[in-house]
Amino acid sequence: MTEWREFGLWREGLAYALDGGIWLHRFTLNGETWAHLVSADPDALLAAGRRLGMSVRRLQYRPLKDPRTGERVDAWHWDLRADRLERALVLASPHVPYRNDTSRIRGA
Repeated sequence: MTEWREFGLWREGLAYALDGGIWLHRFTLNGETWAHLVSADPDALLAAGRRLGMSVRRLQYRPLKDPRTGERVDAWHWDLRADRLERALVLASPHVPYRNDTSRIRGA
């Protein structure tokens, strides 16, 4: 089963996603709460999308800058809002700090 996580720190979530995990990143657009499910692993995101009833056509590609190295990394995301966002929040794994390389994450 493919799981995703939210993080209190943006850099931790991004590092987790770029290492192949799935990061649930909430944001507000025009007063409405949205979220992205972000990962460098497209297969993991496709599996997550199936759990949420997403159309493959909606998977978006966008290289992201790794905060630890400054290099661009291939990444993909789903846009979530309304009922799909609510379902994603219910299914999200509990927050567990991601500490793959804390010295570079905190200092970035």
